[in-house]
Amino acid sequence: MALTDFKVFNQYLYEATIETVAQEIDKFNAASNGAIVLSAEGFDGDFMREAMFSSLHTAQRRVDRYAAASTPSETPLAQIQENSVKVAGGFGPIVWRPADIAWIQENEAQAVELISRNLAEAIMQDQLNTGIASCVAAISNVAGLTNDVSATTAVTYVAMNNAHALFGDRSAAIIASIMNGATYHNLVGQNLTNATRLYEFQGVLIVDILGKPTVITDAPALLEAGVPNKAKVLSLVAGAIVISDAGDLITNIETNNGENVIKTSLQADYTFGVGLKGYSWDIGNGGASPSDAELATGTNWDQEATSVKDTSGVITIGNADL
Repeated sequence: MALTDFKVFNQYLYEATIETVAQEIDKFNAASNGAIVLSAEGFDGDFMREAMFSSLHTAQRRVDRYAAASTPSETPLAQIQENSVKVAGGFGPIVWRPADIAWIQENEAQAVELISRNLAEAIMQDQLNTGIASCVAAISNVAGLTNDVSATTAVTYVAMNNAHALFGDRSAAIIASIMNGATYHNLVGQNLTNATRLYEFQGVLIVDILGKPTVITDAPALLEAGVPNKAKVLSLVAGAIVISDAGDLITNIETNNGENVIKTSLQADYTFGVGLKGYSWDIGNGGASPSDAELATGTNWDQEATSVKDTSGVITIGNADL
């Protein structure tokens, strides 16, 4: 395979991967009801800062027209800032021997489809797992949004309903839940029979449960190891998690000498942004280009919304061993 062949193959691989990711993003967003938004709009730099006005509902007051004159307390018209953070990822290197390249030359389309599909799946899974881990950390760091029944019971409909109740009169804004497969089947065991499949893609299943989409994925953050093991269910509002992917995928294929066997390798780099509704990435604590552990640390996500009802949603934590 000549160098020019590698360049052509690399370009086909890049284009096929970007197209696959874009197609799956569209299908996922439609099926998940927009609770988790995978966006093709990225941003420059380490962070994206978005300013918005804070809620002014607390300015409402009662007036006694017969009372003595007094000066009411002031409510400032203020802005809050939500920071999204850019995350870097990599894929490979994937290595093969030049003697094996003949199958690429004979069936290049199949090779492009195979590698691009696996690369697209890996990127999308990373985006979803990272967004979920960040959201679990942020919400569970707020006591008023957490219903932890793990000391006595598993995740149940009652427990989830009590978590929704933490949103009070805004509970109708919760439009989707996120849980792992074991929790889903535990709920199925509680006589749930009306789950309709809406979307399925490499370990991610979205079903319709009681009229609301539920994303079922074995994201690591949805199960906390310990005594007991804890299952976590996110119940989210629209735009709770926003993943910004500008498609800045960089792929490279090269052949190297110097070893007993000549090797050809493929490697890819990519980035995406993570933002949470009502929360801001703490630049001072979390820093730039964070690790998985930093993203999953609750204190690195600051609640910026004045009311918890203006944040991403609530979390139910149950005993995964029951």
